[in-house]
Amino acid sequence: MNQITPPGAPLGPGFEQPFEMLLACHDRVERMLTLLSKLRSHLLEFGADEQARQAARDVMRYFDKAGPQHHRDEELHVFPTLIGLQDVEMIHLVARLQVEHQEMASRWIIARSLLEEVETGMRTRFNEADDAILEGFATLYKEHMRAEEKVAFPKASAEMDPERLKAMSRDMMSRRGVA
Repeated sequence: MNQITPPGAPLGPGFEQPFEMLLACHDRVERMLTLLSKLRSHLLEFGADEQARQAARDVMRYFDKAGPQHHRDEELHVFPTLIGLQDVEMIHLVARLQVEHQEMASRWIIARSLLEEVETGMRTRFNEADDAILEGFATLYKEHMRAEEKVAFPKASAEMDPERLKAMSRDMMSRRGVA
């Protein structure tokens, strides 16, 4: 569940720090994948009660809206920077990450349909095949984020001058309707 930040608590990174925002998004993805795992366990014990339906809604909302925006940020700013290095390893990494974005989008369609059935009360449990689908989605995301955090983000960030970082920030804000 979302919690209100207590007074005086440090705020997360803003769009003026685009790579910190990308990492914060990865933290949110991790939280949503953890929620998805908890939902799977919860269904076994309690079925599709209101708590399960709300968890399904939360996961769907995140991966329907924020996930695609995050991937777009990477495709518009991180990947071109890495390709511009003209380093064979970076080009291969970008190709892999692009394929994984497509794979995650495809897997999300199937995973989302399972969550939608929980949210509407049509499904009260996941079977073994469903669990494999959801686990595969989560595993792909985790491995993908690891490659971005360990290699792609540090390398791209080091290559961007302040003006390019500002342009990245403006674009990220503009596509999200942030003034």
